[in-house]
Amino acid sequence: MKIPGLLKLAPPVALGIGAAAWLISTTEPPARIDQTERSVVARIVVAEMTPVRTTVRGYGNVQAARNWEAVAEVAGTVVWRHPDLETGNVVTEGTKVLRIDPTGYELAIAQAEADLAALEADAAQLTVDEANTSRLLALEEDRLTLAEAELARVRDLAERGVATQSSLDAQERTTLQVRRGVEELRNANALIPSRRARLEAQVARTRTILARAARDLGKTEISAPFDLRVSEVHVEHHQFVSAGQSLVAADDIDQAEITAQIPVDSFRRLLSGTRGSGPMTFSDLSERFTDIAATVRLVSDPSQTWTGRLVRVESALDPQARSVPAVIAVDDPYADTNPPLRLPLVPNMYVEVLLTGPEEPARVTLPDGAIHEGDVVYLRNGDGRLELRNVSVDWRQSGMAVLEGGIAAGEEIVIDDLMPAIPGTIVKLAEGSE
Repeated sequence: MKIPGLLKLAPPVALGIGAAAWLISTTEPPARIDQTERSVVARIVVAEMTPVRTTVRGYGNVQAARNWEAVAEVAGTVVWRHPDLETGNVVTEGTKVLRIDPTGYELAIAQAEADLAALEADAAQLTVDEANTSRLLALEEDRLTLAEAELARVRDLAERGVATQSSLDAQERTTLQVRRGVEELRNANALIPSRRARLEAQVARTRTILARAARDLGKTEISAPFDLRVSEVHVEHHQFVSAGQSLVAADDIDQAEITAQIPVDSFRRLLSGTRGSGPMTFSDLSERFTDIAATVRLVSDPSQTWTGRLVRVESALDPQARSVPAVIAVDDPYADTNPPLRLPLVPNMYVEVLLTGPEEPARVTLPDGAIHEGDVVYLRNGDGRLELRNVSVDWRQSGMAVLEGGIAAGEEIVIDDLMPAIPGTIVKLAEGSE
């Protein structure tokens, strides 16, 4: 007789149930764990009222405050060139660097002086002629008086029949000749002022030619107008140069300038802390600029710095960045030069400019990282628990946020980013918290 299939499964099932019952009866129940509050460990800083200074950064290339380009004003051959007139050399103020052949201009001066001497001799002769003519005129006028008196006497005798008609005619001819001589002398005397004026005009013209020649002679020597560093030399010894040709290009070494691009908002904030309570005008900008400190730092070597000053703002914003082109001047950029340890501030160096405004009233400042999304700050309240508070950030700079409101001095600020940030969580101070 065959055993049914279900009866075959009964023993293993019974065995399993018995083993489970034995395990349940012999196993200890789980221990009860008391539930505790959530806590976090975080770094804390205490908010303080601290004086603030607006600081903005900009970048730009160094340029010389003044550039000099010597251009030939006269033509000629370069007959002398200073031995130090080479690219990169420093030339002091007043040093003669080039000389153009002066021979042609010296001859022009000699010719003008000779012409002037001749005209002065003509003027002296004219003075003598005037005196002679005046004396001759006086004599002829006396002769005319006598001739007219004689004519009157002969005419009277002729009327009485004592003198003949031929005698009267002869006397009239003599009188007319004397009168003609008087008129000629008077005309000659009248022309002397115009002759003198003509001579004076010729003298003035010759003096102008002489002055121009002397000026041209002075232009044959090229001198450095200030202390400079030569950047380019375009001529050589014995080379002919024409008027208007460029000779030398150089840069001023007394002062350097950097045009740094500053964001508009940052520059406006920088100026808002300067002196003056009224509206800002162009006339008082220079006075406000004196309150701003400027430091220039070489980008490739930040250890090299120079002290500068904000001198002006260019007339237009940068067309692409829409930033303010602030011009910073550095006086004596070659001071304390000791290459390669200490470099001079030379053109085309790429530098960073740090502008710092005057000290403003104390404000609450926090690390920028303590301001979370939505301008929310994590606080540890008086009970040691986490509190989330909205704050108003006025501006940020150098990793710090300057608050306009929302946090009072003395409150504890969590500077770590808590995940998740649940209000009421117990906040424990981490080592190193202030």
